[in-house]
Amino acid sequence: MSGHSKWHTTKRHKAVIDAKRGKIFSVLAKEITLAARAGGGSPESNVRLRTLMDKARASNMPSDNIKRAVQKGTGEIPGVIYEEIVYEGYAPGGVGLIVEVTTDNKNRAAAEVRQAFNDAGGNMAQTGAVSHSFQKKGQILLGAAQTTEDRLMELALEAGADDILNHGDHYEVLCAIAVYDVVSKALQEKGLKPESSELAYVTAIPVPVADAVLAKQVLELIDALEALDDVKAVHGNHEIDEKLLGA
Repeated sequence: MSGHSKWHTTKRHKAVIDAKRGKIFSVLAKEITLAARAGGGSPESNVRLRTLMDKARASNMPSDNIKRAVQKGTGEIPGVIYEEIVYEGYAPGGVGLIVEVTTDNKNRAAAEVRQAFNDAGGNMAQTGAVSHSFQKKGQILLGAAQTTEDRLMELALEAGADDILNHGDHYEVLCAIAVYDVVSKALQEKGLKPESSELAYVTAIPVPVADAVLAKQVLELIDALEALDDVKAVHGNHEIDEKLLGA
């Protein structure tokens, strides 16, 4: 979804997410394990691992949990083998959704994701049906009160970001995947704390949602998908009217 719509849906989900801290820890643990498996267990030499560990600490994830996740990735302690899978589908109203999954059982994950779509009046789609209109980029959202647009632009562009969008109450920083860790670190070192920071599927062609009932259906489907244990993230091309998000 656009950074504007995502800012408000992020705010909307925050209380729910806080209540599901165990789910957050589970998702982060899987990501840390995968990062350690791919690039080693040293955060000094593995930038992706360092970023995830910082994110885990910011979420108050216990240090023992972080350590175990790293050790599972390096093979120091036994652990399950995770697969990363991307599913595509449509929410009511033709809103496209991309669902990122990290799982040790792809058959279970596929069944649960499909069930969530079916229960909400949506449907799964073939690979490429939705993703062709998205680009995967680093996306960082920051409250406007933290900094000025000029300062943020100077910091982000110098670190390698592609674009900085001013949405009024917040800024959206977009960058290539290759420089995401560098841009994230550069902003953090200047004391800027993002509301959301991730590798996201971003679309330049949002689908407007102006009907209250339809908006509710789209958001309920996203909630249902995010509640699944194997789901890491859900990305959509919806642009929901602020009045409906605040309702």
